[in-house]
Amino acid sequence: MEHSNMMEHLATGLMYPNESIKAAVCYLYGKLYSVPGVAERLSVHFTERLCCLFMTTLKNAQTKELQLNCMGLLKQLLKYDNFVSVIMSNLGKDTDSASPELFEGESSLPLMLKKLLLSRDELLQVASAQCIVSVLVHSPAKYAPVFIHADIPEFLFECLFCTSEILIWSIYCCLLLLTEEQLFFSKCHALYGIEPVLRSLKEIFHFNNVELHKQGLLLFTEILKRQPVEIKLFTNIALFKDAIKVLLEAVSCPVLEVAAEAMKAVAAILRKDHVSFPPVLYGELEKLVEGVLKQCSNLPLPPPNKRLMSHPTGRHQNRAVSQHGQLLQSAFESFRSACRLAEECQNDPLAQENAFTAPNSEKKDTLKSFSEFLLKMSDSFCIPIVMKYSEKAVCPALMEVFISTLSILFNIVPDVCKAFSIKLASSSFIRLNLELKAQFCTGQSNPALNQACSSFLHSICLGLYSSYEKMMVASSQEVIALSELLQRSLPQLNFRVLESLSLLSETPDSFSLDETLRSHQYSLLLLFYFAFSQEDRFVPEAELFLAIRSFLLSLQDQGDCPPPYVFKAVLYLLAICQDETNTLDLVSLSAIRRILDVISDFSQVYIHHPLLLKFFLHYPELMGRFGHCILQLWFSCEDYNQNESEDADTTLSSEFSDSSNNLNSLLCMLKCNPSALLVLLDLICLGTKEVAHKVLLTLKTFLKRNEDIHLCDLLRSQFLQILQKLLVENSSSISQVNQTLPVLLNLLFLVQLRHATERELDSTDFRLLNLVSSLSGKCSPTDFDILQPSLNFLYWSLQQSTLCNQQKVVAMLLSNTFLLELLEKVLWLTWMPTSPAEPAFPSSNEAFLCSAWLLTASLLAQQHIYNTEVHHIICLDVDKVFSAVTFRKKKPKLFFVGIIQFLKAFFRQNLSSSFVKFVAQRADDCGRELLSKEDASLYPLAKCHVLSLVIRLQNLLVQKDLLLSQCVIGCLEVLLEYLHSKNEGIACHIASQPWNKFLLITLLDGRKNSFLDPEILRLIALFIRYGNTRIISQCEISSILEEAAKLSEISDVTVGALHSFLVQLQSGKCQVNAAQIASVQILLENLPSTSRIQRTNPGLVCLGGVAVSLSHIRD
Repeated sequence: MEHSNMMEHLATGLMYPNESIKAAVCYLYGKLYSVPGVAERLSVHFTERLCCLFMTTLKNAQTKELQLNCMGLLKQLLKYDNFVSVIMSNLGKDTDSASPELFEGESSLPLMLKKLLLSRDELLQVASAQCIVSVLVHSPAKYAPVFIHADIPEFLFECLFCTSEILIWSIYCCLLLLTEEQLFFSKCHALYGIEPVLRSLKEIFHFNNVELHKQGLLLFTEILKRQPVEIKLFTNIALFKDAIKVLLEAVSCPVLEVAAEAMKAVAAILRKDHVSFPPVLYGELEKLVEGVLKQCSNLPLPPPNKRLMSHPTGRHQNRAVSQHGQLLQSAFESFRSACRLAEECQNDPLAQENAFTAPNSEKKDTLKSFSEFLLKMSDSFCIPIVMKYSEKAVCPALMEVFISTLSILFNIVPDVCKAFSIKLASSSFIRLNLELKAQFCTGQSNPALNQACSSFLHSICLGLYSSYEKMMVASSQEVIALSELLQRSLPQLNFRVLESLSLLSETPDSFSLDETLRSHQYSLLLLFYFAFSQEDRFVPEAELFLAIRSFLLSLQDQGDCPPPYVFKAVLYLLAICQDETNTLDLVSLSAIRRILDVISDFSQVYIHHPLLLKFFLHYPELMGRFGHCILQLWFSCEDYNQNESEDADTTLSSEFSDSSNNLNSLLCMLKCNPSALLVLLDLICLGTKEVAHKVLLTLKTFLKRNEDIHLCDLLRSQFLQILQKLLVENSSSISQVNQTLPVLLNLLFLVQLRHATERELDSTDFRLLNLVSSLSGKCSPTDFDILQPSLNFLYWSLQQSTLCNQQKVVAMLLSNTFLLELLEKVLWLTWMPTSPAEPAFPSSNEAFLCSAWLLTASLLAQQHIYNTEVHHIICLDVDKVFSAVTFRKKKPKLFFVGIIQFLKAFFRQNLSSSFVKFVAQRADDCGRELLSKEDASLYPLAKCHVLSLVIRLQNLLVQKDLLLSQCVIGCLEVLLEYLHSKNEGIACHIASQPWNKFLLITLLDGRKNSFLDPEILRLIALFIRYGNTRIISQCEISSILEEAAKLSEISDVTVGALHSFLVQLQSGKCQVNAAQIASVQILLENLPSTSRIQRTNPGLVCLGGVAVSLSHIRD
C-alpha cells in the first residue's frame, strides 16, 4: 500500500507545470521500468494511471531535457509487448491497428515520433527512430501499417541526409522493418525514398563502419527485391546509373562481407522491370557483372580439410573460408540473375536493341552483345573460378547456382549453342554433372542440384546432337523423342561409373511392361557417347565395350530395336572402345546387322569418324553388307577444299578441313584392306559428282604414298572398260555423257601421274590414248570439264613417254583431224570476248586454255623433231597472240606460261612450221611491196610486233614468279636468236635499250646473292651476248665471281646459267681485267658438267589443275 501511494505521488508529478520536475519523474520511471521484475509489478499502474499522463507529457514536452527523458522512458516501456500493445492501441480504445484512425488523434505515438523526426536535434531523431524500431520488432505486420499511414517512411528518408552514423543506422533499421509490409511499396514510399537511400549509401562508404555498410546494402536489396513489378522503381536513367555506380563501388570493397551484401543487391537489381526504360543500358549492366566477377577472381583457394579446428588460428581460417564461400555464392547468384534477365528479354522486341540508335550506325548496347558478354564472362571467370574452388571443397548450393546458370546460357545465345556445348563437353562437364548427381543427389537429397544437373545434361546433349548433324539434318520428331527420353530419365540417373556399367548389362523382364530400364540404358549410352565424342573418356574402355556387348545380346534376346539416335551412340562407342583384345562375336554382329536392316537408312546411325569406318572394315560380315553405304557417307561428310591446289609439291592432307588425321587414317585402312579400293571405284561411277571428286583426290594421294602397291594396271584397264562403255552408250553426243566422265578422266590422268619417270607405253596406254584423243575430238570447245583432264592426259603422254614411243604418240595425235580442229577453236577462245567488257567464259576455265597452249607447244616442237605428217594446219592471228601476253592481274600466271611456251617453240622454228601458221591482219592489203625494209626482214612479223612483245615479256618478268620467269627468259633467248638471224640490228637494238638496266635492278630488288639466281644470270648473259656491255659493271662482275667461288653446293639449273654467263665474259664482249679472266677460267674448270643431269625425270607436276612438265619449261 505504501508503494502504491508513492507511485501515485510519482504519477502526479507528471501533472506538475515545471518541466524539470517532469523530467526527473520520467527519469525515475525509466529506471524503474528498466528492471523486468519491477516492470511486471507496475504493469497495472502503467495501464490505469501512467499511460495517459506519459503520452500527454511526451506530446507537450518543450524542453530538450524533458523530451530526452520521455524518450528514455518510452524506450524502456517499448521493450515489453504488453506495454507496446497498450500504447499503440491508444489507451485501449476499440480501433483496428491497421486503420488510419489510430494516428489521427493528437495523442497517437506515430505522430509524436514524426514530430521528433522533424526536429533538427540529432539525439531526438535517433531516439525517435529507435522507438519506432522497438515497436516494429514486436510485430511488423501489426504495427508497420500504422507508421506507414502516418507517412513515417517519408520523414525517415528525409533524415538520411545527415552524417550521423548512429542516426543513419537507426533509420536503416526502421526502414528494413517497414519494407516487410507490402503497404510500404503500394503507397510508393520506396519510389520516393530510393534516391535518398542511394545518396546515403554514397556517403556511408566514406565511413569506416562495416556494419553500417552492410545494413544500408541490405535495405537497398530488400527494396529491390520487394518492389512490385507494376510500380517502376527507377523513374529515369540518371537514377539507375547512380544505382549502378553505388553497387560498383560496393562490390569492389575489400571487406568481403560488404562485397557479398552488395552482390545480393546486384542480383536483385538485375530484374527486367528495374532495367527496362527503354533503352536497356546493357553497357552499364556489363560493367556491374564484370565488377562482381573480378572481385571473385583473386579469392584464395580453400584448404582441403574444412573441419572446424579448436585453436584460434583454425577458427579464423574457417571463418575466412566461410566468407569466401558466401561471396562466391552471392557472386554467382548475381551472374545467374543477369543470365535470367537476358533470357527474359529474348521475347521482348523493345529490349532487343537500342531504338534510339541512329540509322546505319553501329548498334551498341544490344541484347545480343550483352548475351555474348555473359558467355564470355562465363568462359573467362565463372568456369575457371568454380572449377578451381571445387577442386578443394565442393559446395552443393554453389554448384546448383553454377550449373543452373550454365543451363540458362544455352538459351540466351542460341547461335553459339553448338560451340558452347562442344567446349563444355570437351572440358569434362558431362562427367562433372554425373559425379555431382552420384555424390549429392542419391535418394531425395539436394533436389535443386539434381534438377539443375539434369537440365544442364539435357541442354548439352541436345546442343551436341545438333552439332553432329552435318550431313543429314535430324527430323523434328527425332529431336523431340531424344529430348523426351532425356527429360524422363536424367533425374533418376544418379549412379556411379561401375553402377552404370552394371545397369547396361541388365536385361529387362520379358513379361514386364515397364520400359524404365531400357530408357535408363538408352540415356546412359547417349551420355557416354557425347562425353567420349569430346575425348572425355571417364569410363574404362574395355569394361564399357563388354557392357555394350552384353547390351547387344540383351537386344537380340528380347528382339528390341533401339531408336536410330541411340544405336548411333552404340556403334560409335563400339568403334572407340574396340582394340585387338576385344572383338564382337557372331551373335553381337547378327544383332547389329538386324538392327541396321530394320533402320534401313544407314545415314541415321552414321557418325563421321575414322574409327567407325575402321570398325566396319574390321568385320567382313558388316563391310560386305554396308561397305558402299558407309564409304559413300564418309566422302559426303569429308569437307575438302573445293579450290585445292593440284601441285604435287603441296601436301594433300591440307585439303581435309578437319585435320590430316582423317586422310591418314583412311589411307592406312585402304592399305590394309585393298578390297575397299574396288568399292571406291564403284563410287566413282555410282556416286554423286562431289563424292566422285573426293574419291579421286583420295586415290591420288593413296597412289602417291604407296608406291609399293602396283594397282596402276588394274585401274587403267578398268578405266578403259568404263570409258568404252560410256562412249558406246553415248555415241551420238559427248555432251550427253553423265557427270562421271570428267571425274574418270581426272582419275585416269592421276593414275598417269603415279608414274613420275619416263616409261614404255604398252597396248593399254595406246588404246587409252586413242580413246581419249577421239573423245576429245568429238567435244565442243566449251566442254571444259571433259577437255581439261583430256588435254592433261595427252600432254603428259607426250612428255612422259620414252623417245621410242614419243614418235608414235605424236603421229597418233597429229593424224586426228577432229582433235586438231578442236585445238584450234580452243586457242581462239583466248581472245574471243562476248562483249568488250567480259570474257567469253569464266576465268576459272583459264587453266583449260593453258593446257591447250602447252599441248600445242609440245606438239609443235615434236612435230618438227620427227617431221611428222600433219592433216590440219592451225592458223593463229599474230596480233591476237601477242596481245594475249599482256599482263593482267586477274589472269593466273600459268595462263601466260602456256602462251609463252608456244611462242618459244614457234620462234625456235623461225615461225615456219607445217603444223602452225601465223596470219597477220593488216590494214593495208597492197602486199609485201609496201612493207618497210625492216618489216620485210621480219615477215610475217613487223618491228612493232617485236617491240610490243618484248615490252609485254618484260612486264611479265617483273612479276617475279619463278616458273613464269624461266619461261619468259627462255622466250627472250629464242626471240633474240630469231631476230639476230633475221635482222641483227634490231636484235642488238633491243638488247641495248637503257631500260634493260632498270629491269635488272627491279629483279634484283636488294636481295642477298640475287645475282646468282639462275634467271638473273641467264638474263645478263643474254644481253651481253647481243652487245649490251653496260648491263653490268666491273664491280658487279667481281661480286658475282666472288660469290660463285664461295658456293659449296650448286643446283643443275644454276650450273647451266652460270656457265652461260662465264662463257659470255670469256668471249671478250664485256671488259674484264686479268684477275677476273683468271677467276672465270677457274670457275669454268671447276663447274660440274651439265651432261650429268639425268633426263629420265621430266619433272611432271600438276599446278592449278594443269599438267606441267618442268623440263619442258626449262628446255
